[in-house]
Amino acid sequence: MHPRLLKTFLAVARSRNITRAAEAVHLVQSSVSDQIQSLEAELGAALFMRLRTGLELTPAGMALKPIAEELLRLDGEARAAVLLAAGQTSGTLTIGALETIASARLAPWLPGFQAGHPDIAVHMKVADSGTLLRLLEDADIDVAFCFEHRDGAKSAADERLARRTILDEPLLLVAAPGQGTVPCDLAALAALRFVATEPGCIYRHMFDTAFAEAGIAAPRLAAEVGSIGTIARLVAAGAGLGLVPRLAVSDALERGELIELPWPGRSQTAPLAMIWRRRRVQLPALRQLLSAARDTLAPASRDPRTGSGFEPATRSNALF
Repeated sequence: MHPRLLKTFLAVARSRNITRAAEAVHLVQSSVSDQIQSLEAELGAALFMRLRTGLELTPAGMALKPIAEELLRLDGEARAAVLLAAGQTSGTLTIGALETIASARLAPWLPGFQAGHPDIAVHMKVADSGTLLRLLEDADIDVAFCFEHRDGAKSAADERLARRTILDEPLLLVAAPGQGTVPCDLAALAALRFVATEPGCIYRHMFDTAFAEAGIAAPRLAAEVGSIGTIARLVAAGAGLGLVPRLAVSDALERGELIELPWPGRSQTAPLAMIWRRRRVQLPALRQLLSAARDTLAPASRDPRTGSGFEPATRSNALF
């Protein structure tokens, strides 16, 4: 079974649709159909059945799916081991990131990395946290940069993924210039109107958690929107207050479009993490990128007690 056929098979199994699978593996629909037919002929069994709701795996297809995933993982590790033994660090990597992290953190950092590693080509995909994790599990991206939940929530994929917190990004309470005095406690603050992202988004989780940790119901929302950039513009227009990561609004604060207000409670932060798939042998190019991100992506902060620079995130013992 050629790895190419297995990759196409898994794309169809995940999307349950030939058209979407073709987009995922960058093939025309007829090629996807031909590859599935070739795999079925090789194995002597139908792998999919067509239902009104889409394509579904047959019992034979369900038996093949976990084995196909393992075979592709081994194929990737074999290629990585050969490259490592040959001392080659070249390759192509795909980074996934939240929009705000991509623009505020990765965009300024990537040119320096690429200048120091001209043999590594880097592509980027921007998506929400849930999509990034699915892309990572499906091997469609090599590493994801996103904010993580602080509540210890785990998924079945956690054992297959490694993660490192790069920094703890402060959450800021922001308002339009000229905003009146903010109440001195969270209960009074919760009576005001806010602009937040939609339920299910990591930013919305941060917003709800900030009040839930104090035993206070989240405020009424003036609007639910799909991006932090839109939140910043609505807050600047006076639609309500916002609680957002600093990196998302630093430029607007510098331009005077927003002002930062004191948060009447325990300081809120969001862990910014990089997440990648565990492998016995990691791609040399990815090892280079992970090491560089660990050492240089986090902006230096200044310790108010000593005046010295320090990296705010605690490092784990092993990168891989």
